[in-house]
This record gives sequence, C-alpha cells and structure tokens, in this order.
Amino acid sequence: MHVITTSADHVITTPNAVMTGLAAPSRGSAELSTWRVAMAAGASGPEHSIDREQVWTVTAGSLEVTSAGRTQKAAAGETLVLPPHVLRRVHASEAAEAHVAMRSDALVTVPGEAEPRVLPWAR
Repeated sequence: MHVITTSADHVITTPNAVMTGLAAPSRGSAELSTWRVAMAAGASGPEHSIDREQVWTVTAGSLEVTSAGRTQKAAAGETLVLPPHVLRRVHASEAAEAHVAMRSDALVTVPGEAEPRVLPWAR
C-alpha cells in the first residue's frame, strides 16, 4: 500500500477540460487509473470511443453524455457507467467536476484519426 500525492506534474489541460491524474501505473497502481475532470460551463469533449468501461462520478455541477444516440444527464452525486467501444461525447452545460475510473490500458479512438491513442493522465 502507498499514498499518492497529486502534483502539478499530474495535471493535463486540454481545450475541453483539466484532468488531474490520481492513481495510474506511473504512480503505483497495477491495473486501474483514476483522475479528476474539471470542465467549464459550455465545454464539450470530442466524440470518441474507449475500448474499456469507464465510471464517471459527478462531484460538482452536472454533465450530459451522449452515447449511442441517447443523452443522459448526471448531477453531483450521480454516477455514469459508460460501456466500451461506443461513441460518446461529454458536455458540461454548467461548470462540472467528476472522478473517473477505468483500466489503465485503455485506448481512445476518435473518428477521423488514423490510430487509437492513450490517455496520458491514465498511464
């Protein structure tokens, strides 16, 4: 057992959100990754799919996730379970934060990109 202390080195800012890496293999976890997501009001991530299940627990605000043509809203205290291999888009209609968990070996596919990619905050 060990305690992971978050540092500035674990924070990645994209045009859509700020991810703060928590557990990951690079920080001592053998199988799982967890991170905190902060999204500004009106922000949307790109449409993408991930080859592993993800669990999002909203801790502040609310998120709308469109997956397989269906949109679900999750507010603070609610959890979304997103299946693998299904296109999804995450949108924050208001400022929102969430904790996310998944297997650390996941790959992301974005329509129009030739190759899948890793999530750097999850490694």
